[in-house]
Amino acid sequence: MIELPLTLPCGHTLANRFGKSAMTEGLASPDGHATAAHQRLYASWASGGAALHLSGNIMIDRRYLERAGNVVVEDDSGIDALKAWADVVHAHGSQLWAQISHPGRQCPRLVTLTPLAPSEVQLSVAGNFGKPRAMTEADILDVIVRFARTAAVLKKAGFDGVQIHSAHGYLLSQFLSPRTNRRSDRWGGALENRAHLLLEVVRAVRASVGANYPISVKLNSSDFVQGGFTLDESIQVVRWLSEAGIDLLEISGGTYEQLEFFKAHDPAEIRDSTRQREAMFLKYAKSIKAAANMPLMITGGFRTLAGMEAALRSGDTDMIGIARPFCLDPDFPARMLAGSLDALPVPEDRLVLGKGWWGPNSRANTMRAFNNQAQAGWYYHQIERLGAGLAPQPELSPWRALLGHFRKDFVRAMARKRAARHGTGQASSG
Repeated sequence: MIELPLTLPCGHTLANRFGKSAMTEGLASPDGHATAAHQRLYASWASGGAALHLSGNIMIDRRYLERAGNVVVEDDSGIDALKAWADVVHAHGSQLWAQISHPGRQCPRLVTLTPLAPSEVQLSVAGNFGKPRAMTEADILDVIVRFARTAAVLKKAGFDGVQIHSAHGYLLSQFLSPRTNRRSDRWGGALENRAHLLLEVVRAVRASVGANYPISVKLNSSDFVQGGFTLDESIQVVRWLSEAGIDLLEISGGTYEQLEFFKAHDPAEIRDSTRQREAMFLKYAKSIKAAANMPLMITGGFRTLAGMEAALRSGDTDMIGIARPFCLDPDFPARMLAGSLDALPVPEDRLVLGKGWWGPNSRANTMRAFNNQAQAGWYYHQIERLGAGLAPQPELSPWRALLGHFRKDFVRAMARKRAARHGTGQASSG
């Protein structure tokens, strides 16, 4: 089934069921524009045969980034670089959709000491994030306008669709969660109010790109933290998104507080059935699918062709979302489609900084955070190598990845600040 095309509600068709899910690249110029590294990276990925490639976080506001090195699209100033990025993907017969996002409180101190958030609830992960400022009504309305404007520019640049990021604890996800949204106005309280911003963003983006342009939403099945966004709430939000008319719903889960997709795996779980191990969010998909009138893409842990085919045959998902394997094996979709590859590598099973410091029941929150950062840094390193036209480096140790990640993000943040001082990359008043 994985080789079959999929036609979306807007009439757009995807050539097969492989979708590269978003991974933050960190390859932008100091002024937030796409670079030749994006072109090399996505040429490598697009040549692999997946129908759909989702960009990493493209930020709607240069004042608030997920990390230094994000592409920022506030206006047409970087449109030529965006067009070149899209063109290289099209040259290989694939589609490029832009994931558009605002980090909310998940904006690191290297970018700003005072991020925006629904409420003044600070994210305490290795001391990396400042205390946020609760958004005013004007801030919220500005965010809606920015999402719509960014989507319009990306359509003009030749991107084939957009994905609104409302998962993994970023701003729209923060509004959905009662843990981070403690507002008492029309944007907080009951789920209908907490979902109001996401639905307004969807409506504004649809108005800016038109009825025939693909819009996706990335949504948590659950936050997996006490007091957070739940599966039952996710199902209700999916019903509202169905009414709003989106074209593809990507289901994932977790936040920076509970990174489900970076969890270490217990050896017994590794020996368990492939399908159970792979489909970390598939068990939630059946309930979500029943509420959805748009196709679903499930992302998180798929590693074997048999597991992917079983998930598609079950009807619980329509697209297979995969991210990290592209960092080591960029052409795996073509080989799976040809029947010459059955399984993908799972290097995260060995990317642990130290035995005894990590585990499902560990209370070492700081060490867990560093393990997550090491895994992230390890994959960032592979992305940087592909962006430089080099082969992946699977032998890289998690310690080197961790230290390299911190060093490189610091260098990028300083370059960004220098660019701002010299008149490029100035914050837009929006």
